[in-house]
Amino acid sequence: MDINNFERARELRHELHANPELSNEETWTKQHLMDFLKRHTSLEIINRGTWFYAAYRSGADGLSIAFRADFDALPMDETIDVPWASKFPGKAHKCGHDGHSATLAAFALEIDQKGCSNNIFFLFQPAEETGEGAKQCLPLLKDEDIDRMYGYHNMSGMPYQSINIKDGNLQCASTGMTIRMTGKPAHASTPEDGINPSYSIARLINEIPKLAEASRSLLLATIVNVDIGTRDFGMAAYEGELSLTIRALHEKELEVLKADIITIAHEEAMNRGMKVSFEYSDEFPETVNDSAMADEVRWAAGECGLEVNELQEAIRGSEDFGHYAKEVPAAYFYIGNGENHPPLHTSEYDFIDEHIKTGCNMFEMLANV
Repeated sequence: MDINNFERARELRHELHANPELSNEETWTKQHLMDFLKRHTSLEIINRGTWFYAAYRSGADGLSIAFRADFDALPMDETIDVPWASKFPGKAHKCGHDGHSATLAAFALEIDQKGCSNNIFFLFQPAEETGEGAKQCLPLLKDEDIDRMYGYHNMSGMPYQSINIKDGNLQCASTGMTIRMTGKPAHASTPEDGINPSYSIARLINEIPKLAEASRSLLLATIVNVDIGTRDFGMAAYEGELSLTIRALHEKELEVLKADIITIAHEEAMNRGMKVSFEYSDEFPETVNDSAMADEVRWAAGECGLEVNELQEAIRGSEDFGHYAKEVPAAYFYIGNGENHPPLHTSEYDFIDEHIKTGCNMFEMLANV
């Protein structure tokens, strides 16, 4: 990788880090990335509203290959003392999407300067953290007749600068699920006159782990919030909600778990004369690597002189890159931050700038397969 391109990309990463924006709010981030590419490349920039992509058209009869980076931040504070620290309380790049975007921008500079026999599309995506961004960007695949697609994520707990890959299911499917129950109000001195949802929500809390334990595959139901009644001591609780994150190795198994939870909730509501409703958010598909594409990642890592680690099981966390993998052959891989680097989504975490070189070199190899 050209050292001048690296220095430009590193400065870009620090600028993005200092000005984080949350999912579906990335107006400045998107414009800043577009301006960077307009200033430093002659690539075609296609603005699609909440997202954009840059295009290198080779003019040859090659493949059309897309590379994706996300650019949203997390709703948390910056606590580490670095010159590029977040300027905005409650917003920080604690997942490394600033680095992913800087890597893709550096790769765009390299392709623009060196050329390629294939058509290369650089996709900059919003709202990965909420699972909404990839769905917004799916039109790219048909509009540009994409043949294959790649992406990467940095990951702590894996050997430094290693390439980590797996055939098939790489990351779990998941969704946020909120169950709302409404009974009947009553004075606290005569609770028998009302209908209190507390006991039904308690049953749900007790039964849900059993559903996951009964499965032979990976199923998880994590309670993230319980909110029942108010602190009005003269009033019996009559409204309540239970929020969960449910996840599974396969989407079909996730749907079964969801259906089982709905069944229990409906039974409780019917038996006790309550209303029940359901709301979903942060919905992610499973991410499945095409085996041939994963082999290309292994080959590229070897050409770059990088250690390749074969993941033995899927990562529990979810990634909306899976939407692309449903439409075209795709591969997603991890660049290791080191076993002791602070975990993602923690206050101590910061993206490692050297990964810009590693990711860019990997992408260059994959662009020329």
